[in-house]
Amino acid sequence: MDSKEKNPLEKVCMICAKGSLEDVYATLVMANGAVMEGIETKVFFTFFGLDGITKKTMNGLHTATVGNPAMRMPGGLPFPTMLGGLPGVESAVSSMMRKQMEELDMPPVDEFLELITAGGGEIYACKLAMDMFKLKLSDLSDEVSAVLTIGDFYELCDGDRTQIIFT
Repeated sequence: MDSKEKNPLEKVCMICAKGSLEDVYATLVMANGAVMEGIETKVFFTFFGLDGITKKTMNGLHTATVGNPAMRMPGGLPFPTMLGGLPGVESAVSSMMRKQMEELDMPPVDEFLELITAGGGEIYACKLAMDMFKLKLSDLSDEVSAVLTIGDFYELCDGDRTQIIFT
């Protein structure tokens, strides 16, 4: 019998740096799960991850079809990488992924962000990436709490039972 005392996770700080459909949703699913478990949740979107919180792109994210070794066709067969570069393939695969997610009652990105913040989670944007892509706070989802430097974000991630997760 293990006599170690368990110290449950109290806070998660997630960093989303990729803007593909599967990367943004991985972040949102994990963040929403943490909120639902009562874990303090902070999500920082940087570089291409900003697409996940930018109003004009967040509900039209694409699945990477070229250079994605984990890509599978229906039935589990490997997806031939050369097909991913053909016109319309990425759009069709992305549409299929969104349809499958909808069938599983997964909300679109904007609704997912609302669920996370309604549960007490906090959404942040990276100042450096915002400056680099010439974005303003008004370009982002209303669920974004603030634009922060990475140093500011790390200050929010203090505490003994805190995990920083890079998705």
